[in-house]
Amino acid sequence: MVKPTLLVLAAGMGSRYGSLKQMDGVGPNNEAIIDYSIYDAIRAGFGKIVFVIRNSFAEEFKEIFTAERFGNRIEVDYVYQELENLPEGCSVPEGREKPWGTNHALLMAADKIHEPFAVINADDFYGAEAYQVIGDYLSQLDNSKNQYCMVAYELSKTLSENGTVSRGICGVDAEGNLKTMVERTKIERMPDGRILFHDDGADEELAENVPVSMNLFGFTPEYFTYSEEYFKNVWFKERGKELKSEFFLPLMVNVLINNGTAKLRMLHSSSKWYGVTYKEDKPTVVKAIREMIDEGKYPEKLWK
Repeated sequence: MVKPTLLVLAAGMGSRYGSLKQMDGVGPNNEAIIDYSIYDAIRAGFGKIVFVIRNSFAEEFKEIFTAERFGNRIEVDYVYQELENLPEGCSVPEGREKPWGTNHALLMAADKIHEPFAVINADDFYGAEAYQVIGDYLSQLDNSKNQYCMVAYELSKTLSENGTVSRGICGVDAEGNLKTMVERTKIERMPDGRILFHDDGADEELAENVPVSMNLFGFTPEYFTYSEEYFKNVWFKERGKELKSEFFLPLMVNVLINNGTAKLRMLHSSSKWYGVTYKEDKPTVVKAIREMIDEGKYPEKLWK
């Protein structure tokens, strides 16, 4: 069995949140959400962590999130997502200021990862069950190719009380593989209890238990090659001159599923997701972690 790697997307500055939320303490000893993610990954058998960060806060980040912090129980490495880090033949258009999205961030780790790996957002609290489920799946892949996975959550367990959210609404085939993933924006629970999304002015209802993607995917290394080739030869030619377009993970996943290159197994977590989409979400996360500590799911002091 192979030990999978965890790729942590931590380059986003969190504009809506208003600070470097990747480093913000939510545990009783100032542990960040990242700390709980790493703790759960170690327990699930992951062997290495690769952080995608930005040069603008790299020094501060690397002082905090080190192998020593995690008790040297797991290998730690860093890569950098910057605007100019593009495949040969691509160049930054004049006026572009923001990086190129989550799948571009993933590409930064291509030279660091040579084994099955999971991808997470740094500011999402996925829960121990999710890491165990995806870790078990990835550890069995070894030399397999084109057999990917994702952990889906029930929509009702991924909402924010402080504003709308965007979620990838998933459809599954009879074999348990992802069939479709449609991005819905401005999702919220209404005062009457219904969950609606408001894309393009629509007000359409969504089921409580519809499976959604929270960007917790599992891949094998050839995914890097597919992503770079598609980014360079298709996406950048079509969208690269737009100043705010982004090369998202779900977009690339949909491409590979739709053209028959890969299959993606839908795994499930019954846990509640927690995140800090908005600064006002933090007290909810702090309270939830306190309750999980009191229930014995995490120690009072995560790293000793």
